[in-house]
Amino acid sequence: MSGMVTASYICASILFILSLGGLSNQETSRRGNLYGMAGMALAIVATVFSGQVGGYAWIAVAVLVGGAAGWAVASRVEMTAMPQLVAIMHSFVGLAAVLVGFANYIDPAVQMTGVEKTIHEVEIYIGVLIGAVTFTGSVIAFGKLQGVIGSKPLILPGRHWLNLAIGLSCIWLGVVFVGAHEVDTGLVPLLIMTGLAFAFGVHMVMAIGGADMPVVISMLNSYSGWAAAAAGFMLSNDLLIVTGALVGSSGAILSYIMCRAMNRNFFAVIMGGFGGVGTVSAGTEDGEVQPVSAEEVAEMLTGSQNVVIVPGYGMAVAHAQHPVSEMTQALRNQGVNVRFAIHPVAGRMPGHMNVLLAEAKVPYDIVLEMDEINDDFPDTDVVLVIGANDIVNPSALEDPEGPIAGMPVLEVWNAQTTVVMKRSMATGYAGVQNPLFFKDNTRMLFGDAREMIDAVFKHI
Repeated sequence: MSGMVTASYICASILFILSLGGLSNQETSRRGNLYGMAGMALAIVATVFSGQVGGYAWIAVAVLVGGAAGWAVASRVEMTAMPQLVAIMHSFVGLAAVLVGFANYIDPAVQMTGVEKTIHEVEIYIGVLIGAVTFTGSVIAFGKLQGVIGSKPLILPGRHWLNLAIGLSCIWLGVVFVGAHEVDTGLVPLLIMTGLAFAFGVHMVMAIGGADMPVVISMLNSYSGWAAAAAGFMLSNDLLIVTGALVGSSGAILSYIMCRAMNRNFFAVIMGGFGGVGTVSAGTEDGEVQPVSAEEVAEMLTGSQNVVIVPGYGMAVAHAQHPVSEMTQALRNQGVNVRFAIHPVAGRMPGHMNVLLAEAKVPYDIVLEMDEINDDFPDTDVVLVIGANDIVNPSALEDPEGPIAGMPVLEVWNAQTTVVMKRSMATGYAGVQNPLFFKDNTRMLFGDAREMIDAVFKHI
């Protein structure tokens, strides 16, 4: 049985690695999902029948309840709410690590002495610490993405000193915890540390602005992986260690990629990002906008040779991806070269726009990343920006003192004509004005993205 469990764990680990590899490419993402599902199913079955667990009735109840809840939530969640779902799932992983840590510490069946006991208690302490921060941090991130909590950063006076005090307190409590000779004695510093870690998770994410939420989601993804790995060390479960390390390392790499795409330093994000909520009326800062009708936009598109569509969160909110796909096919049938430009942080999480376009059956080969298409804008007749804002803001390049200075953006203003589709003149998630709206070659098509696309498509 031990050999079968080990073999199953190795196979599950390989499937998880294949899953990550498959998810890195649009054409193989469906297969990558299947690999991940198969790996998780194999891991659960191998663990349940390994002889290391008991109470099969309780396990069956937990699997049924958890599976039913997961199925119900996943089948109903909208694509626009996928980042919130990811955030709340991370919180579950963090909370699980906390509960496993406490259960493992007070379990009378765990008998260790000497160095082995010290190492085990360090594993428990670190696992609970990471899990607690992940839990509350993910809950706050969920609240900000859902709109329950404002995206504007909440900066407390002396917040860095407060963070330092919490960090030093956790280190001191860790020394006390490991030095405790009785479970009852060690439980006190463990509980206090858990409370401090919960508070730190709330404080850390509350102080980060809405524009940095994609990085925060990726960062919390990494934290949840390390929490799972720590739980694996606590339980001496090799598969949990490997799986947690895969999630932790891939989340850390993704966080780095996201920060680079935003020209942000990872520590600068954690120590206090930017972003807020606000609106700016047309003409109050940079001049007058030039409104345009759906019929005029249709004439521009059909009279063009090269068209680039830039999707943003507004497209996701309006569920406009399917009408956009139909419009794209109609234009391509008329000989217009239509392509899509995707910014790494478009939407609320990495790959958000790619998933929406794939759902609408947009061909993968016309969906290009920012670095692939930025140089083509000068040769583009019309750029259609659908609900995007910060990722096409020229102030990132033109205003060295601005809050998004240096952030790589899609340089849509270099096209012959740029049509921006928005509900209003509200600012983006970063809370800064966009000079693109007032440029001479920019036209504004106001209204719901789905309704406007339908109108444009009708005229096409």
